[in-house]
Amino acid sequence: MQDGARIEVRDGRLLVPDRPILPFIEGDGIGPDIWRASRRVMDAAVAARYGGRRSIAWLEVLAGEKAFHATGEWLPAATLQALKTYRVGIKGPLTTPVGGGIRSLNVALRRELDLYACVRPVRYFPGVVSPVAHPERVDVVIFRENTEDIYAGIEWASGTAEARALREFLRGTLGVDVREDSALGIKPMSPFGSKRLVRKAIQYALDHHRRGVTLVHKGNIMKYTEGAFRDWGYEVAREFGERVVRESELEPGASREGKVVVRDLIADNTFQQLLLRPADFDVIATPNLNGDYLSDAVAAQVGGIGLAPGGNISDEVAVFEATHGTAPKYAGLDRVNPSSLLLSGVMMLRHIGWVEAADDVESALARTIRDGVVTYDLARGRPDAREVSTSGFADAIIERLGGE
Repeated sequence: MQDGARIEVRDGRLLVPDRPILPFIEGDGIGPDIWRASRRVMDAAVAARYGGRRSIAWLEVLAGEKAFHATGEWLPAATLQALKTYRVGIKGPLTTPVGGGIRSLNVALRRELDLYACVRPVRYFPGVVSPVAHPERVDVVIFRENTEDIYAGIEWASGTAEARALREFLRGTLGVDVREDSALGIKPMSPFGSKRLVRKAIQYALDHHRRGVTLVHKGNIMKYTEGAFRDWGYEVAREFGERVVRESELEPGASREGKVVVRDLIADNTFQQLLLRPADFDVIATPNLNGDYLSDAVAAQVGGIGLAPGGNISDEVAVFEATHGTAPKYAGLDRVNPSSLLLSGVMMLRHIGWVEAADDVESALARTIRDGVVTYDLARGRPDAREVSTSGFADAIIERLGGE
């Protein structure tokens, strides 16, 4: 019997016991290294902040290579059931199987659990070497739709009977000319999927006292998918009444105090604006492919995806994750930066309402980086840095919590 209790949901709110059972997937490649470090820091922060009154009952569940070796399956049904049962979990990076089967374990998890919102907060930590002049101006949270658009995975290879049949349907029935032997894919975007994503982004902005939400789309070209995402987003904004206002409807000089301002931008323009004026962006809501590019591009401005956390969230289940790959050549070397997974743990702690412990971890991490006690990737370009191992980095963060 697992020592702990499961999180319940009542009226859309999490009911979190003092010792919740939280499933974790260790991950492949560097996963075990960064998981051990991150778990130690989170446990130390919870113990220090709550004086033993609260703790986490970690429950390992399997996915990826470890699952395949143990069960013959890359993503066992028991793992999906555990995440559904306990509602909140965390995972390291996973290997994508080569040659058939699951296209991507990460995509499979998101689709099977309907984790429709990929949430990526990006901020700067002083002391990190950045390629831009003012990385401190970046403080944005990206909400990326997680189940439609290209993540629907509906495509057919060039030369297949399915692709030829679809081409003939397009040409013969719809009058659309498609080159012979084209590979074909379908980009579904629905009012339901788009609206619930924008609704979650706006609610987040209201709950966290953010200034505005930018709807990012390519509606100037894809008018009935990306353009519709924009229109559906504005429809959702009206549901919130006077608390949310469309930027184009603001009177000149009108106060924005206490309101969330919603606007929209074309995707390619958003990329340059995020570089030129990052402080103009607060929360972004966008379809899948746009969000994929934008979240990594913004992370690069503050030092790279090694510092970028992420969460995949539905209305009842949330799985937080490292946003980088498995880096197998560094596996077992106790060398890599655990910050992406650790900051995803910070997101997880905030999600269950343990905000004080989350703030403690983030502050201690920031102080550690500022003090120049960093892993090899963050030491590059910093003559003052003291390079440490993965476990040594965790030790330094725990020291700044006030002891393990």
